[in-house]
Amino acid sequence: MKIYLDVCCLCRPFDNQRDRRIRLEVTAVQEIIRRCATQEFTLVTSEAITEELAKIPDIRKRMRVQKIVSVAKGSIFIDERIISRIHELIADGGGAMDSLHIACAERAGAVFLTTDDGLITFFKVHRNIQVRIENPVTWLKEENR
Repeated sequence: MKIYLDVCCLCRPFDNQRDRRIRLEVTAVQEIIRRCATQEFTLVTSEAITEELAKIPDIRKRMRVQKIVSVAKGSIFIDERIISRIHELIADGGGAMDSLHIACAERAGAVFLTTDDGLITFFKVHRNIQVRIENPVTWLKEENR
């Protein structure tokens, strides 16, 4: 199974874990990454993720997140078809970066995992999304059944 973690998920293990929800998401993301490292799942990344990670101001955090991404077995490159798909998603009301990540996940045929509730809600309402979008905690619970 292919997994596309957005940058929020990739950075989640380094967030403050005082909040119960964040602790649960950290645990879920770490488990998903562990299972990608053992090749139970396949982590897929993209040019969009690479560019976003390059903008993380904390160099130590950036290097730690890039280490996580290094277990990825594939990377999606932005081409004309992805750009066309981004425009469709934006026309439906999606944000530019969210639409870019969705288009990359669709191209990869991957499950798209994010901790952004607004993104999950928005795209679940739109039936033209060709990829499953979930919170990592929710998805991992269902996957483990």
